[in-house]
Amino acid sequence: MKFLHVMIRVKNIDESMKFYTELLNLNRIGEVQLDDSTLYYISDEDGQTQIEFTYNKETPKEGYKNGNAFGHLAFETRSMKEFTERMEKFGYKYLYEPYFMPEINMYIAFLKDPDGNEIEIMAKE
Repeated sequence: MKFLHVMIRVKNIDESMKFYTELLNLNRIGEVQLDDSTLYYISDEDGQTQIEFTYNKETPKEGYKNGNAFGHLAFETRSMKEFTERMEKFGYKYLYEPYFMPEINMYIAFLKDPDGNEIEIMAKE
């Protein structure tokens, strides 16, 4: 069995693409037009992990609500300091500021994407 992707419904595809491709440095790899929606695919630097954004033609005005079972998506960056600088340049703010977690020997921090999904950023330095 091979894991292919996770799907997220998005309210504003332009804001979501900017967040994931410019801030998180993921790559846009494909697009599929359907009758009621468009599917956009992005991938990490080695092409192994993908996210599918579903942009429905009839998106609720207030967006979508996550259930209480979903926690977050996690991404590793080379440097928390460099990521923080890039994040501030794009005008995003942390939900939880970076802190060192000795149990895993990494720094972690949290922010939210444009649709309110929590994103964990992890770095060894």
